[in-house]
Amino acid sequence: MADNARYVIAPPPQAEIAVAGTDKTFPVRRIWCVGRNYIEHIREMGQDERAPPFFFAKPADAIVPDGGTVPYPSLTKDMHHEVELVVALKSGGRNIPVSKANDCIYGYAVGIDLTRRDLQIASRDVKRPWEIGKAFDHSAPCGPLKPAAETGHPTKGKIVLKANGKVRQEGDLNQMIWNIPETISKLSEMVELRAGDVIMTGTPSGVAATVAGDKLECEVEGVGKLTVTIGPPAK
Repeated sequence: MADNARYVIAPPPQAEIAVAGTDKTFPVRRIWCVGRNYIEHIREMGQDERAPPFFFAKPADAIVPDGGTVPYPSLTKDMHHEVELVVALKSGGRNIPVSKANDCIYGYAVGIDLTRRDLQIASRDVKRPWEIGKAFDHSAPCGPLKPAAETGHPTKGKIVLKANGKVRQEGDLNQMIWNIPETISKLSEMVELRAGDVIMTGTPSGVAATVAGDKLECEVEGVGKLTVTIGPPAK
């Protein structure tokens, strides 16, 4: 209580991700997302397959835990699911060499980059930032983290999303254009990475609209699972 006395309002709660098999949590500092990192997804979106990686951000409090409900967001009629491998960092730095990038990783999870696609495209078409389409409330569901000490550093394995029991997205981690160490290294050229940073590493093809009532079930082979339900709009 003494520490909080200097704040003029109560500080917001710390965003966090559960650690699988424990009662501990991982504190989230920032969420970074890699755009267009699977070649089939690039093709379905009609974009340049040879482009270097680019990044956008979501707020830390956009995290939704496994088993949670995502209120259908306002202002959109076209929210899409994008299943992704999530990387959580235990350390960071600037200009991290590719050869040292894995040393920064605490663990891995499966997540969903929820996207108001109509708003994202409208922003892109007039060269405005993507936040309105990507960085909305509850837009980053994330399953429990598994420490890299248990999983190793995955370079291949199935990544799948089912909607109401039917497969919508299916790919393999080995289809990433920019692998995880390369992604960490490139991002660290742009910003200083720190412990608590989370990176969503791109999505395979099959992105599609999701609506209230949908049950989304995701899995990354050897890493974990995530289930969320899309609920009615928040009131």
